[in-house]
Amino acid sequence: MKITIVGAGKVGVMLASQLSAEGHDLTLIDINQTVLDSVIESLDVMAINGNGATMSILRKSNIEDTNLLIAVASADEVNLLCCMTAHAINPKLHTIARIRTPEYAEQIYGMRNSFALSLTFNPERKAAKHIERQINLPGFLKQDSFAKDRVEIVELKVDADSKLNGIALHELGTLTRCRILVCVVLRNGNAIMPSGDFVLRADDRIFVTAQTNVLSMLLKNLGIITRKVNRVLLAGGGHVSYYLAQNLIKSGYNVRIIDKDYKRCQELSVLLPEADIVYGDASDQAFLLEEGMAECDTVVSLTGIDEMNLVISLYATDAKVSQVITKLGHVNNNGVLDRLPIGSVVCPKELSCNTVVRYVRAMQKQSGAAISVHSIALGQAEAIEFSVDEYCLHRDEPLKNIKIRKNVLIVCISHSGTTEIPNGDSSFHQGDTVVVVTKANTVLMQLNDIFE
Repeated sequence: MKITIVGAGKVGVMLASQLSAEGHDLTLIDINQTVLDSVIESLDVMAINGNGATMSILRKSNIEDTNLLIAVASADEVNLLCCMTAHAINPKLHTIARIRTPEYAEQIYGMRNSFALSLTFNPERKAAKHIERQINLPGFLKQDSFAKDRVEIVELKVDADSKLNGIALHELGTLTRCRILVCVVLRNGNAIMPSGDFVLRADDRIFVTAQTNVLSMLLKNLGIITRKVNRVLLAGGGHVSYYLAQNLIKSGYNVRIIDKDYKRCQELSVLLPEADIVYGDASDQAFLLEEGMAECDTVVSLTGIDEMNLVISLYATDAKVSQVITKLGHVNNNGVLDRLPIGSVVCPKELSCNTVVRYVRAMQKQSGAAISVHSIALGQAEAIEFSVDEYCLHRDEPLKNIKIRKNVLIVCISHSGTTEIPNGDSSFHQGDTVVVVTKANTVLMQLNDIFE
């Protein structure tokens, strides 16, 4: 498929990398030639220097024959104009735009046809929703939902004193006293799809599939004590903090936001009158302690600088805060983050890329296309939810009789409002949804791709 991406920032480059790896014909447009030069050194893409919102540059990218335009320039207005202009040249074009400004949300929704938008996404709003879920159920490093929130894939770290340390996976049922499935283990930075004989050890990060209603039981039976979250400290007053604070306040949490921009503090105090807005430097450990960091249940580091977020989270861990969440713009698979006590890591660009990749795959395979796509295990694996339609193979057959591709695991089947963690006697039927986990280098466009 021919795809044009306007904007070579963090999200644009991540999308170009992933979509290029899946075999798409990519064109990347940006006004900064230096940025483009660095991208084409590592990616097989065509690069065009110029303003992607202008007709001349879009025609230079051969937009007339393009299937999809993804606008992720730094300015929302440029992204909107880009989509409108490109669609005027090619009315059959699908368009996706990143829109981040909160004030635009209502009119974008109501005027999406006028703006010629097939899909919009807001990385900050998506990240805020993701963090809110983690705060609502502390104890897990990460949570991804499937089957209309009835099933989760959650991440846990195996500590040296954990009940999980030294346990073989086939013994987990006895230990947890609930039905779960470990689908991926991250060990020394490498993702492993384990067998039942696999033995867990300290510092492993495990990705567990379970029904949402057993997650509290899972934590309790593993001896992971969590207390109800009440006081939440947000370090940084950007858009993620604003969206997150809005949601948390509605749910009855006490929220304090610290930001070193006095003007932004004034804005937040008007937008969020129920929150406690503090003007100050969140990278100052003494200041954080003065502002009651040690008495908080949750600290979320949300500044625009990754290094500062890491430092703030380290301060929070040192102060024995029960739950620490760290926002990072760059998450590299080098194992370093695994060794840092920074709690849960949230990457807005990764969450956004998952949304776009799902749309691209749905465009290619209208039958049996993915309902949702989640990147897990530092991007080395994917959890994908598919709908079982009339064209799906092996319907109504026991899983033990079906040959599944290597490095692909069926982790959940949802039938008419009920869900199950499957065994060999389980089967899926038309109308069900199926969640599979696969290594990231195994691209699954539709459910039939999982079969040998």
